[in-house]
Amino acid sequence: MGVKNLTLEQFKAQIFDYTESQDWKYKGDKPALIDFYADWCGPCKMVAPILEELSEEYDDKIDIYKVDTEAEHELSAMFSIRSIPSLLFIPMEGIPKMQAGALQKMDLKRAFEAEFGVQ
Repeated sequence: MGVKNLTLEQFKAQIFDYTESQDWKYKGDKPALIDFYADWCGPCKMVAPILEELSEEYDDKIDIYKVDTEAEHELSAMFSIRSIPSLLFIPMEGIPKMQAGALQKMDLKRAFEAEFGVQ
């Protein structure tokens, strides 16, 4: 399926509508990863093809999204994005965890196993 772009409205419809509740309640049917990026960011450009590969490998297990921090200011502010790339790991249960910085493919796979229980 590939990495999917995510706008504020899509985030509220598919992930979490923070205008309805302050208590995190994930709407997805499988764990998700959101990559907060910008087109001008060198490390973001290094992570992008890795995320594309992983989106194919984990297609039926994890949803992988990307949010353009230049276009989605409100969404970036909601998660206090200060450096990019920043990766938000969203498990089915519990609170999401943010990881700042670019990760290598094997590090992401280890994180998927640790955060989501997915191999």
